Amino acid sequence: MILVTTETIAGHQIEVLGLVKGSTIQSKNIGRDITQSFKTIVGGELKAYTQMMDSARALATKRMVEEAETMGADAIVAMRYSSASVMQGAAEVMAYGTAVKLKD
Repeated sequence: MILVTTETIAGHQIEVLGLVKGSTIQSKNIGRDITQSFKTIVGGELKAYTQMMDSARALATKRMVEEAETMGADAIVAMRYSSASVMQGAAEVMAYGTAVKLKD
């Protein structure tokens, strides 16, 4: 599966199949959340949250690709990520784009 943020794929004509998306809501456990709140006092990267968001993006992307595959897509163009806080310590990550079939 080809994933691009552009609206076209160089050297290919495309047939648009439709919108695809994948999402997940992730949270950290309360113990990890407390240790990360201490980190905000001294500053620096909140590594546990960085890892959480990396995992969330990977899962959302996987779900988006699976949806595209069920449509018979060869690629996803105009792919984007969106995130939003749904509550303290939990975030939704959505991956979305346009599923396309390549026509050479």
